[in-house]
Amino acid sequence: MTDLVTIRSDALTAAINPIGAELTHLRDAGGRELMTDADPAFWTGHAPILFPVVGMPFEETIHVDGHAYPMQKHGFARRSTFAIAATSDASVTFALTDSAATRASYPFAFRLELTYTLDGATLTVGAAIINPADAPLPASFGFHPAFAWPLPYGEDRAAHRIVFAADEPDMLRTIAADGRIAAARKPSPLTGRVLALRDDLFADDALVWDRVRSDAVTYGAQAGPRLRIAFPDTPMLGVWTKPGAAYVCVEPWHGIADPEGYTGDYRDKPGVFEVPAHGETRIVMRVTLER
Repeated sequence: MTDLVTIRSDALTAAINPIGAELTHLRDAGGRELMTDADPAFWTGHAPILFPVVGMPFEETIHVDGHAYPMQKHGFARRSTFAIAATSDASVTFALTDSAATRASYPFAFRLELTYTLDGATLTVGAAIINPADAPLPASFGFHPAFAWPLPYGEDRAAHRIVFAADEPDMLRTIAADGRIAAARKPSPLTGRVLALRDDLFADDALVWDRVRSDAVTYGAQAGPRLRIAFPDTPMLGVWTKPGAAYVCVEPWHGIADPEGYTGDYRDKPGVFEVPAHGETRIVMRVTLER
């Protein structure tokens, strides 16, 4: 079993698995767990890193310059072993570099760095997608943290809600049976800026905002400590759980599953961005425990 890397502040402790550079535990100063219980009856993930795709490619394949490459849902980073590039008491950086194995499904040179930093009650997760090549690098990236539902502060599960920082007037995308984005949209379940969490919201998979206006949401019960999840660099958001599970995922994305009917080049897929030649793209998520 791979040893977790633990970092600490006066308010939080985080433990990250080098496999996937995946946040596995986030605990408050009293040792209370803020992440999923990873019950195998529902889902054993904790907070996978989604790269170089978000969601399901059609027939688990991407097409680049006329060639087909196998690509599993959410990409390969979540199952890859990252090297530890730097570490201190309150911060750790993990790195994944292209290899023969990655180029078999994603034919590009890259370096993906994930830096976890604790500062008081805030965990910052910073991703850097680095392009060492002479041509632009197409990529998608997403965070997928699963937070405890309910949070460990004595409030009932039914009292938990997600409050958006801005109005979200757009209809939501729906997910087809094969995991792709359906052409149909559905009305938003928000009341004002509030999503009151209920299991039946997720009977047909995730809620997907493909044009999210907010750059942060607050999650928790109104009467108790809450988590503020800030995502200033991602234009899409998914919220997901499996009905009955003890977690809810708040997922900032810069990418999305293949739309139904899409068979084009990976570079042209909705949500794919380009990292400039010899440049980098940085994407940040911040999780703050608010009392």
